[in-house]
Order: sequence, then structure tokens, then C-alpha cells
Amino acid sequence: MRRDNYTLSMEQENQGRAAFILAVEDEAAVRSAMVAYLEDRDYRVAGVGSGREALQLCARELPDLVLCDLRMPGMDGLELLSELQGMAPELPVIIVSGVNRMEDAIQALKRGAWDYVTKPILDMEILDRAVRRALERVRLQRENRAHLERQEQLNRRLSAALERLRQDEQAARTLQASLLPPSPARLGPWRFRRRIFTSLYLSGDFVDWFPLGRDRTGFYMADVSGHGTASALVTVMLKTLFERYHQSPGAGEEGLLCSPAATLAALNWDLCRLLDDKYLTIFYGVLDARDDRLVYASGGQFPYPLQAEGERLIRRLDDHDQPVGLFDDAGYREFTVALGRTARLLMVSDGILELLTGDGRESRMEQLIGRLEQAGFDCDRLIGMLQLEQREELPDDIAFLTVQREPGDA
Repeated sequence: MRRDNYTLSMEQENQGRAAFILAVEDEAAVRSAMVAYLEDRDYRVAGVGSGREALQLCARELPDLVLCDLRMPGMDGLELLSELQGMAPELPVIIVSGVNRMEDAIQALKRGAWDYVTKPILDMEILDRAVRRALERVRLQRENRAHLERQEQLNRRLSAALERLRQDEQAARTLQASLLPPSPARLGPWRFRRRIFTSLYLSGDFVDWFPLGRDRTGFYMADVSGHGTASALVTVMLKTLFERYHQSPGAGEEGLLCSPAATLAALNWDLCRLLDDKYLTIFYGVLDARDDRLVYASGGQFPYPLQAEGERLIRRLDDHDQPVGLFDDAGYREFTVALGRTARLLMVSDGILELLTGDGRESRMEQLIGRLEQAGFDCDRLIGMLQLEQREELPDDIAFLTVQREPGDA
């Protein structure tokens, strides 16, 4: 009967259980000497005079180690070794061989014996050292096997967790994508277009736009601190809060969302209560088609949004206040700019700065403006210049939002 699970029990070893050694030797005097010596060394020892007896004993109780003579009547040591290999492949066997039988000992080592000791054994400490080496090797193999089994269990659990995470992230990505507005889109005289490139599976950047009555349109770009799932969940919360503000009483022509400063103040209050370790930067603007103007508030948004007319830069919209969700007493101001008949607003999240060179934010802001001028203030051209669609990895999320008056409304 094959027994593949041969090990020294760690539990028994920790309890001081003596290793069980089987001595197989047809010479009674030699066998008795080995048994007596090993028992004095606190091993539990059994001695038998033939290979058949050894197999019968092993069938009842498998020893921790076997000492085996090579030259025995009936079944010799090599045959016994083969039988033991079939019964318990990892059972350590030490060959006890006469000096003039070295070729047999070498053959036994090739067949799986662990060590050999020559007879006559003039110094029993030689036998003791061979036994201790073999048992220590068994212990190390057992510890290594236990370590590998633990690693395999951990790897299986990790693989299962990663698969669940992948499925969860796929579901979260689908949810997040469903919350983004369709692009391109037209609201009144304004055409909106967005592009978002994520550094991870999910994005902490978010954009949205929506009508506010007949002549006004609201829009925003937000960048949540951090990366990954936690930041992406805040974008879901952000979308939910804006929808709540939109549906609140008095949210029509002169409702909360028509005032960018009041909107950021409300958002800051809510996020300070809801979040402990997250905040966001946000630019929120309201386009008024009646007066051709933009009213906006900025909660730390950088790079600054840009206003252009055609392919000509008009100004940086660099008036701003604190990020949202940091301090519950933060205040926010409103700013107003006039818009021409070919007005264009461009916003890029701060992940773009990681792809630019230069010392400091302002230096990279100027470099971004230079790149946009080369691209004719066209975000798609800038995306092509930076080869964003060809990059396999990005250091941070990058979001683009373009708002442009349609030529037919000029």
C-alpha cells in the first residue's frame, strides 16, 4: 500500500515524541548493538532480521527512518529499498554496508537511499550523526512543504480575491461610465465634449453638464484626491449630490445650482460630513445664453480652465478658493466673464501635468497653454500630440472637457 503523506508530525514533535527508527539487520549482534545505542539516544527503536519482517512492521506502523543492511538472506537491501520506495517515497532510508560492498551502497544511493554507513561500525556516533542528519532533513522538508502549502492556499485566496475585485471593479466601472453624460452633446447653443483617460481601472476624475431652465446650462469638472475605487466612489456621491440639488425645492430658474458659489458651499458642507479622508477640486460654471456670460466658482481647480475665441487665448480662469471637503467653514466666491460668439472653454485635470516638464505648477501651466496653442485649442489634437491613446500606463487620471458655442448660433 502506497503512503504518500509520510512526514514527521509537527504536533508530535512539539510534544517531545521520540522518532521511531526501524533497524533491519540479519546479524543479531549488530542489530542489538544498533538498537541499544539508539535507544540510549532517546529514540524509539525496533529491530528486525529480514526484509519481509520489515515490510510487515511498516504496514502496521510506518517508521520515521529505516536503517537497512544490504546483504541479507531472502529479500536483500536493494529489494527492500524498492518496496519501501513504493510504499512511502519520502521515507528516509540509511544503508548499512560492508566496506567491501561500496558499489552496492552507491547503487542504493542512486535508487533513493539517503545516506550510508559502513560496517563494522566502530564508532556509533557516526551512526548517530547520520540519523540526526536524515531526521533534520525530514524536518526541513516538512517545514518547506507546509510553507509551500500555506503559500498555495494564500495564492488561491489571493487569486479568488483578485477575481472578485476585478468583477467588482468591472461593475463599478460600468456604473461610473453610466453616470457620465453622453459625449458629444448639445445643450442650447453649447456643444460639450469629454474625454477621460484612467491610470487605474476606475477614475477619480468626473465631468457633467445639465440644463438649468431654458437659457442656462450648468457644467463641472471634478478631481477627487487619490486613485482607484475609493476615489471613484466619491464621484458617484458627487453625481448623487448634484442630482439632489437639482431636484430640491426652488431648483428651477433661480435654484441652488444657478449660483456656483452657493453650490460649492453646499457641496463642501455635505462632503465634510460624509467623507473623512477624501476631498476634491472642482470648477463649476453656469452658462447664460441670454447675456452671453459665464458665472463660475472654483474649488482649487488646477490647471486653470482656459477661455478662447476660435484659436486665440482670451484668459485663464484662475480665480479660485479652497478645495471642497477639507474645511467645513470654507467660503466660495463667484466670478463672471463675458463670452464671445466663438467662445470656447477648455478644462484639463491635473494628471496632464505629470506628462509635462518644468519646475513648479506655473511653469507646467504655461507649457500646457503652449501645447494647446500648437493644437489650435483643440483637445483631440492635444491628445494626439501627447499620444495618450497609445500609452499603456498613466501616472494619474486625465480628464478633458471642452465647451464650445456652435457656429450656427454665432
